[in-house]
Amino acid sequence: MLQMRTVAVTTILALASTPTPAGQPGQGVAAPGPTPDQAWLMLREGNARFASGNVVNPNTDAARRQEVAEGQHPFAIILTCADSRVPAERLFDRGIGDLFVIRVAGNVSDTDEIGTIEYGAGHLNAPLAVVMGHSACGAVKAVASGAEVHGSIPGLVDNIIPAVEWVKKNRPGLAGEELINAAIEANVWQSIDDLFTRSEEVRGLVEANKLKVVGAVYDLASGKVRWLGEHPYQDRLLVAPTEMDKPHTANVPEPEAPAAKPTTPAPAKQAQKPESPTATPSAPAHATPSHKTADAPTPSGDPHR
Repeated sequence: MLQMRTVAVTTILALASTPTPAGQPGQGVAAPGPTPDQAWLMLREGNARFASGNVVNPNTDAARRQEVAEGQHPFAIILTCADSRVPAERLFDRGIGDLFVIRVAGNVSDTDEIGTIEYGAGHLNAPLAVVMGHSACGAVKAVASGAEVHGSIPGLVDNIIPAVEWVKKNRPGLAGEELINAAIEANVWQSIDDLFTRSEEVRGLVEANKLKVVGAVYDLASGKVRWLGEHPYQDRLLVAPTEMDKPHTANVPEPEAPAAKPTTPAPAKQAQKPESPTATPSAPAHATPSHKTADAPTPSGDPHR
């Protein structure tokens, strides 16, 4: 079993480190990169090594620096928090040129973050995008506690408000750490919701099976990433919004059971803040509760099997 595991890890590392040429005219066809599920599997393997203390630190030597100086071909996009305790390359045990990382307080999806994801997916052809929150997130705590913030911070954390308000309204029994943890997860879904709602390019790539978008939450203490999988209401989010200036459609997944009836989308972000995200839209048949951790994906299989 150990030998088989070693072979599998070696194969994955080799696949991830293989450069994908830009394929300019006269230079032949570009070598295929990993599929979305293969990329996801590589992240799972890397985090397992990191959490267990068995890191291999791939693609960090001088040869790798020279290789990627000619061009980058990351196999995954990571949108995560700017928190200094969440270093994406380390916690996924990856190296130079492997990951296209966007870090911003609260792992929110706003104009800059969405544009960067579009670049990574549409121009660099990364097949996987991960929106990853983390335990004890200060930005989510600030919103959940109603902390006073100054400068440009209110304009940053306003993306988090719908998720926090949704949790407070739909799970009123939560308080303290339980409330924060639920809001952190809801904020991951809200960020994915905003990404789909505001990016026609991302929707098109997902519909064409060229990109997979999944959520995750990183635990600071254990070093483990808990995978949430694809947004349970992704089918609905892939439908073009009628007004692209409405970033918060509030498709926050129901935490305990499938929801009942769809309701009206939340008002535009520029208008008065909604009381909460739209409550409990009906889930598609494939939806899973947001608290369920996705099983490890396989290159050719269903990651939720």
